[in-house]
Amino acid sequence: MPASEKAAGALRTIGELAEEIGRPQHVLRYWETKFPQLRPLQRAGRRRYYRPDDVALVRRIHGLLSHEGYTIRGVQKLLASERGNKRGTPQSAALTKIRAQLVAALEQDAA
Repeated sequence: MPASEKAAGALRTIGELAEEIGRPQHVLRYWETKFPQLRPLQRAGRRRYYRPDDVALVRRIHGLLSHEGYTIRGVQKLLASERGNKRGTPQSAALTKIRAQLVAALEQDAA
């Protein structure tokens, strides 16, 4: 069954994904060494199965390299900066605001 007929959440083999993006399989294996975010499942015989998140990441990497003019290093920096931005979630911003309010209240109490 071709990859286009698979359900949206189905796992993709490396062959299916390589065919979909028009790149050889060895390129996907190379990208795995360059992008730590790309970690497909590996089953017996080291067969790779790409989850929907992995497929989306491969499509994004392919687009950035092929259509946007990024270099491997440029995509690495972009993905790393995005991962760093996710750490500053709205929850942490809310906690920072609460902390500032507590500090202000303590300062008023001490005065």
